[in-house]
Amino acid sequence: MHKPRILLADDHALIIEGFRRILEDHYDLVGAATDGRALVESAKSLQPDIVILDVSMPLLNGIDAAAHLKKLCPKAKLIFVTMHADTEYVRSAFEAGASAYVLKRSAVDELDQAI
Repeated sequence: MHKPRILLADDHALIIEGFRRILEDHYDLVGAATDGRALVESAKSLQPDIVILDVSMPLLNGIDAAAHLKKLCPKAKLIFVTMHADTEYVRSAFEAGASAYVLKRSAVDELDQAI
């Protein structure tokens, strides 16, 4: 059975490591990026099925990166996992192509449901 290929993006190493530990048994984690530009470059070459990304990242924020990703990897599902609960961020994320928006304070099973 094909495991979905996931690319992770967050500017905090602890968050990336936490995602790895939560997801590695059930998904194919193909890479990780710590800024928006690196995320876009990684997605070009890796062509993931799913991208898990944050709104706040250096060099290129997650919302702007998402707009680029939808052009480069139109079939990829974009799942925002962020601390930003403001409706303006949520709206902007979905306008940029998000498939799901999960708050970092959520339970792990909510991330699993989003994927």
